[in-house]
Amino acid sequence: MAAKFGTSGLRGLVGELTDGTAYRHARAFASHLKACGVVRSGDAVFVGQDLRASSPLIAGHCMAALADESLTPVDCGQVATPALAYGAITRGIACLMVTGSHIPDDRNGVKFYRPDGEIDKHDEAAISARATAFASDMVSAGTDAKLNPAPDIHAEFARRYEGFLTPRALEGLRIGVYEHSAVARDLVCDLLAETGASVIRLGRSHRFVPVDTESISETTQDIIAQWTRAHDLWALVSTDGDSDRPLVADETGACLRGDALGLITALHLKADAVATPVTSNSGIESHLEGRVLRTRVGSPHVIAAMTAAAAQGFGRVLGFEANGGVMTVSAFRAGSAELSPLPTRDCILPILSVLAAAIAAGKPLSRLVASLGLPAAISGRIENFPTETGRALVASLSEDASKRARFFAPFGGAARTDLTDGLRVTLTDGSILHLRPSGNSPEMRVYAEARTVGVAQALVETCMGRVRELSGASGG
Repeated sequence: MAAKFGTSGLRGLVGELTDGTAYRHARAFASHLKACGVVRSGDAVFVGQDLRASSPLIAGHCMAALADESLTPVDCGQVATPALAYGAITRGIACLMVTGSHIPDDRNGVKFYRPDGEIDKHDEAAISARATAFASDMVSAGTDAKLNPAPDIHAEFARRYEGFLTPRALEGLRIGVYEHSAVARDLVCDLLAETGASVIRLGRSHRFVPVDTESISETTQDIIAQWTRAHDLWALVSTDGDSDRPLVADETGACLRGDALGLITALHLKADAVATPVTSNSGIESHLEGRVLRTRVGSPHVIAAMTAAAAQGFGRVLGFEANGGVMTVSAFRAGSAELSPLPTRDCILPILSVLAAAIAAGKPLSRLVASLGLPAAISGRIENFPTETGRALVASLSEDASKRARFFAPFGGAARTDLTDGLRVTLTDGSILHLRPSGNSPEMRVYAEARTVGVAQALVETCMGRVRELSGASGG
């Protein structure tokens, strides 16, 4: 599968990016922004990267591309995606981030940002079209980007959250930080330490570890549970590779779902309009007094819905995804912190909001989440499942009512269908099954909601078995 735009940025195998594809798309990005009049020759462009072994080479190709389009690349080094975007947006300049987020180390990607935030789907189409004009062998040896002074991106981002929690808000609480290969691991530890928490650093890795905050592996969940017991933790936090998605586990070691984190954040910040994909928990609407807009999966779709809500006059507009990443297009105040809009996924905002909400409620995290009374939700994935196979299967079930009826018959039958993104079916007993091919990697995602975790888990496992049987796939 050739590198292409997915739900968030350009993604592909490392070899599909280092063959000149990353260079061509970075140059097309620069050319597109110049044609739109949002950047001019000589303008600075921030470039960041995660901790993958392939990221320095790809970042070098991207900086060469920017220089070849007469822009000034600024090498910001290894930084978190939201911190890089924040630094660029506050300066009114473009940026790009070399990261594959949570996908395996044999893959990577590039995220692109205009001076006002993430590129949208129209930008993606224009960049893809322009990329064909540049040859793969145009990659130059390098640039003098390192000669261009780079700001301390993480220090600036940390200052954004000064006053969100008081210096003693978490005093006496033991909070674990699963560091693995998350690029913001030190930033997260420092921010928590400033609130008085006793920070326990765990699992730091010098090799890249893919952590998917939306579909946490059983191995990762078991390790987190063991650490929680062994260190008597009040909570454990982490992020994915480029640190735009949060991971939070409660005092029992159970990982909180990302949409629960987003909902708690929205309630804590008193948002009056929220945008979130159809994959987020169906119980969200019952907890928010303001408007809830459902979208397709992917931050560009969430941001588009948020922007529309702001244009309609909503004053506190927030968005989140089932992976836990929270975005804002409005200014928010929390404690004494004044948060300017940040229309890209941020892991810090939901982590601090959930901890603050638990402290304010006087409840441990497990009870705070339980008090929401959300339907039990589980997600699973069939790996090594070709994207085209997944799309063909979903299209077939969506278009052929008899085939759909046979597929869902063992689950009691389908009462309603939603084709916003993939195939989301409400079963006759009110449970939900949702099939969606991943836009980032060759995987089939399966989501379920039910009255209990056990029922939801059984739905996911049985559904994945039926998908494998129908498609002849053997992915694990």
